[in-house]
Amino acid sequence: MNWMSEARQSTEVVASGDRVETLMLEGELGERELAQVSEELFRRLQRGLRQMVLDFSEVPHLNYRGVKLLVGSAESFRRAGGDVKLAGLSPYLAAIFRAAGAHASFEMYPHMNDARAAFALSRAPFV
Repeated sequence: MNWMSEARQSTEVVASGDRVETLMLEGELGERELAQVSEELFRRLQRGLRQMVLDFSEVPHLNYRGVKLLVGSAESFRRAGGDVKLAGLSPYLAAIFRAAGAHASFEMYPHMNDARAAFALSRAPFV
């Protein structure tokens, strides 16, 4: 499983009490690896996780054909009341998401901590 660093998975509880998990991806991600990421997201959604961050900071390249699978996973999270946010995208990877037509399907953050914090901010009460 070289596309995901199990040892570097991160879980954080935001102010609302909901768990945010970060899946840290590594290496070149082909269509098969992105399908595996999508399957992993589905498993976590089935276990009740609603807030997910995908960290691409260690990914030099991904196949644009697999991006549609990630969009489908994010839509499933949103239908369940959650979301999937992306972090650590290089300008090159962001261009691949744009070319695949998925740039409007995700909130993108420069660092995983920014993406995790966005979940807490989205639930914070405004005064």
